[in-house]
Amino acid sequence: MEDERLVISLLGRRDEDSDSSDAVKDDMVDKSDKEKGKNRDISYDISLPSQHTYLGDDLEELTGRTLLDDNSCPNLPLLPLPGIVLVPGQTIPLQLFEPSAISMVKRIIEKDHTLGIINSRYQALSPGVVCVGTTAEIRSYREEADENIGLSTLRLKAEGRQRFEILEARRQIDGVVMAKVRILPEIMVDDPGGGIRLSCLDRFRTLPLSTMDTNTRSSGLDSDRFNSPLRRKYDRFDFANYTRWPRWVYHQYDAMLIVQRIIQELQKWNCFIPTDRTPRTPLDFSYWVASNLPLDDNKRLCLLGLNNAIQRLRCELSMLKRYRTLCCRNTMCNMDIANRYDTFSMSLEGPQGTYVNPSGYVHEIITTYKARGLSLFGSPSTEQSWFPGYAWTAASCSGCDNHVGWKFTTTNCKLEPQQFWGLCRASLRPAFSSDGKDELWEPNI
Repeated sequence: MEDERLVISLLGRRDEDSDSSDAVKDDMVDKSDKEKGKNRDISYDISLPSQHTYLGDDLEELTGRTLLDDNSCPNLPLLPLPGIVLVPGQTIPLQLFEPSAISMVKRIIEKDHTLGIINSRYQALSPGVVCVGTTAEIRSYREEADENIGLSTLRLKAEGRQRFEILEARRQIDGVVMAKVRILPEIMVDDPGGGIRLSCLDRFRTLPLSTMDTNTRSSGLDSDRFNSPLRRKYDRFDFANYTRWPRWVYHQYDAMLIVQRIIQELQKWNCFIPTDRTPRTPLDFSYWVASNLPLDDNKRLCLLGLNNAIQRLRCELSMLKRYRTLCCRNTMCNMDIANRYDTFSMSLEGPQGTYVNPSGYVHEIITTYKARGLSLFGSPSTEQSWFPGYAWTAASCSGCDNHVGWKFTTTNCKLEPQQFWGLCRASLRPAFSSDGKDELWEPNI
């Protein structure tokens, strides 16, 4: 009995209890802001930012897809990027100017279209450093030559595909980093009740009744079958009554149930976060959440290093419940910039998108309705605007004068919203509530 109590305590307290306490806190914090966020309208075509039209509409599309075997150890050229942790499924635009990088990418295009993206903060050549990254598959590109200065520019779009860890790396004479990597597998966990539940009732397996009303339409479930008398007699977690563990233990390892709880948590923030367009599988959904959470590089790298979708989803749910505001990354400043209820999506990809500026620097941008403690500098400009129809103005923290993002104002009075803020993930730090502990700590790197 003592061993059982110890294991249950290590698994954590009941999710139902934590959900109810978090719901009470959410009702008490910024309730007026939540109501304001749900009444706003968006008339903007949110498919435009994800197309990255500022790169030009003449990019040449590449055909064919590359999928590397799990646990295989290929040699890949690496492209370190500051402030970027690429996640599978995430689209990344690039503008390359260095001749060595351009020649490297041109060789990749002629072969399998695949390179490795790593965070430049954790250099692959540093001794004793364990680094994780993501393979990026080039989808489209265009090379332009400037005859006046004799240099070329390579514009391209790539998509994150598979996670890897670096086994060994070397820098070539031309400056390109080549690395032997291991493709990290996704460990699939068996259904915890698969060995005891009656298989003849599997056709009635659905979510518990308490979650059906808000999720029937988004999940595509049959509401008539869900509300049938036979369904009410059968709960897919009833098998727990015949095991040594209570039902709530199995709830913590049910992937679809965790996905629905994350969707409900996002809907508490703002109804303009497009959870109805999220990936259907728990694995892809875990990557979508990781690419849209405004986390620092450490926590995002740690999420990327997890080899199981359920564990990744549980960590993300824990952080979503505790996330409150975005603060300035400068530890000497820590000024509050925006709260979570002002987050919304100006792109089909979600509230956070990846864009590249004319100098080739890649930014991950979080879009919010409001921001405070910021100072604007410069005049509004539409040059290479990431959001067609909007002009941008650079913004810095009024406390420490660090660049934080941009304010976007519409050039068409008929567009809604008339203005919004694009905040750099790399310049911000998420502030979590002090109750409880993260299921996620600093990565071992």
